[in-house]
This record gives sequence, C-alpha cells and structure tokens, in this order.
Amino acid sequence: MARAAAITLAVALAGCGGRPDGVMEPTTLSAEGTSNVDMLVVTTRNPTADPARPFGGERGDHASMNRVVVSIPPASVRQVGEIQWPTSSPADPAKSFAVVHNDSIADRDGRPWFRATGKRRVLLFVHGFNTRYEEAVYRFAQIVHDSGTDFAPVLFTWPSRGSVFDYVYDRESTNWSRDTLENLLRAAGEAPDVSEVTVMAHSMGSWLALEALRGLAIHGGVPKKIGNVILASPDLDVDVFERQIRRIGATPRVTLFVSRDDKALGLSKRLAGGVDRLGAIDPTQEPYRSRLEGDGVTVLDLTALQTGDRLAHGKFAESPEVVRLLGSRLIAGQKVSEDRVGLADRLGAVAMGAAGTVGSAASLAVSAPIAVFDPDTRAHLGDRIGDVGRRAGGTVSPLVGE
Repeated sequence: MARAAAITLAVALAGCGGRPDGVMEPTTLSAEGTSNVDMLVVTTRNPTADPARPFGGERGDHASMNRVVVSIPPASVRQVGEIQWPTSSPADPAKSFAVVHNDSIADRDGRPWFRATGKRRVLLFVHGFNTRYEEAVYRFAQIVHDSGTDFAPVLFTWPSRGSVFDYVYDRESTNWSRDTLENLLRAAGEAPDVSEVTVMAHSMGSWLALEALRGLAIHGGVPKKIGNVILASPDLDVDVFERQIRRIGATPRVTLFVSRDDKALGLSKRLAGGVDRLGAIDPTQEPYRSRLEGDGVTVLDLTALQTGDRLAHGKFAESPEVVRLLGSRLIAGQKVSEDRVGLADRLGAVAMGAAGTVGSAASLAVSAPIAVFDPDTRAHLGDRIGDVGRRAGGTVSPLVGE
C-alpha cells in the first residue's frame, strides 16, 4: 500500500509543469538594470559538448570547475524568490536569467578563483535531489542575489539525473561525490585568501554536505574557518543525522529549515521505510526536541509559510522573508536569537505592514510566522515576538519549544 502511494505521488510530481532545458548558452545581449552573480561551479557531472547543456546527469571521470556569471533581470520584471527561466537560447537578460560568462578553470581546488574575487568569505551551496545542472546554477544565483549576501558564491553540483524516478541513482551519486566535496571544503578552509566558510545544502544535498564534513572530522578535523552549516529541507534520516553531527563536533554551528507539509520529503519517507526525514520533523516533539537542544541545533519551522512551491520543498529559497533572513543573518553565521529585539521587530514589521501582499511569506506572517527553536534563548525571543504580534493585531505564535 505504501509503495503504491509513493508511486502515485512520484507520477504526480513528475507531471508538474515544464522544466528548463538547454538554457546555459552564454548570451552577448545586455540590458539596463540587470545585476550579475559571479560564481565558481564545481561539479562531478559528466561534461557534454553542448554549450547549452554543458553537464548532464551522469557521473564524470573527474571534477570540473567553471567560472559562471549569471545575469539577473531588472527588479521591474521579477519578485524576490522567483526565477525567470529563459524561453529562448541565448537568453534575453532584460526578461530572464541569463548566462553571460561560462569559462573552464584548469586548477583543481579553486584557490586562484578565491583570490580573484577579493572576498574573504565563501558561501558553498550543495543542491538536492532531482536537480539538473542548469537548475542548480540558476537557483543558486537567485539565492545569492536575493539574499544580498556579499560572500563569494561556490556551487557544488553532483550528478543528479533530474528525475523523481532516479531517487536511488541520485542518492548513490551523493555517496560517489563525497571525497570531491571533502577536498573542496578542505581547500577552501586552508586557502589563505579565505577567512570564513558557510556551507548551505538543500534536500539530499544535506546528506552529502554532512558526510563531507564528517570525512573532514575523521581525517584531521573540520577546518575552523567552516563555522556555519545551514540545512534546508534536509532529506536525511533523523537517526543518521544524530550520528553525523556528533562525529563532526560542536563546530560548525548548525541551523535547520523544516516544514511538516513538505510533500517531497513525505515521498522520501515512504521510500525510506517510514523513517522520519529531518526536514519534516516537528521540533517541539520528543525525542527530537531534546536531541536538537542537546546538539545545540537551531531550527526554523516554516510549516505555516505558504509560497508558490506546491511541494513545499523549496520555501527557504522562494519565501522573500526567509531569503532575506539568510542574507542578513544566517549566512554570516549569526544565530537568529542574536540581536533579539531587532529580529522580533523585523518579524513584527512583517505582521504590521504586509497583510495585503497576497501569496507572499510576509502576508502569512500575520497569522503564522516562522517559528524559531533556539536551545539558548527560547523563552526570551518567543515572548518578544509574541508581544510584537499582539501589537500588530495578528496572531503571532510564540517561539517553538517554549
């Protein structure tokens, strides 16, 4: 019965809308009001000879590095959290995201690129299951641009076939890519031009990121520069996570984004024999509450937020308020509980000023904001946010975990 339900859901997911294909060919067009995201892309995918589809979903013989520059269209044609996919090749930067540079890099660890950026802080992103190369590039460009982070962006993209029917293949591809990501993290942590590294991973990429960090912990220790890990909708066995995090140690700091209405993780749970996935737990319930508190993990519960994502699996990137919180605080390694009054006032401002914004995370914060589970300062922040919400005339739930 569970298998039949999982297959039915997989078929439904596979039939959801069109997907970008062949949209990586660099364009020579330009437009006013655009902005660029200049990133390093490291991949274990097999290269192709097609500039519009430079990497596929199969496994490559060695890692490849590229400098990719993505143009973001003017603010007049887009909202925070959205990706305007190209509808032609090459793309028109005035209307859509577009690749304006895509150059291969010969070195193996990216250190010359780190030096050339002139930025001392690095954000390394690992995408999730069912993600094509071009989807990973454009999604990361959107996150970097919309969050306003000044970190040097590095994308690690592993061989996902981009199909819901290749779950097992994708999972094995993450295992196959562990050593490469571990080496990349070590290189970033040891690069003299880098002072700080934040690792952010989504979905199945969370397993890969934690396995690479675990490998570092076993082989000499996690570099001190890697001080912050953000796991969004992690497709990860909760018991395995417990073992991983304890092996990695107290540093780096870990923040989770969870959502109990995540349909993709619901499917994953069925495929995993009914074992809860980390990204869909209720952090107020035992044994998770005690485990997370004991490990010093901060959780942001996005269950109450609604975005355009029908699967509720990409809220961290599509919610305007969440993506801004990423840029203003989490990517920089700050806990949401730091500067408590400032955070509470920002959430209160959302409640007071955005009730008419249909479909945005901001409007929904009036009745049900982001719930924060912070083992250090639960009660103080919860009371403060509740007070702000009551002044706003909405029903703002207190901090999860009080």
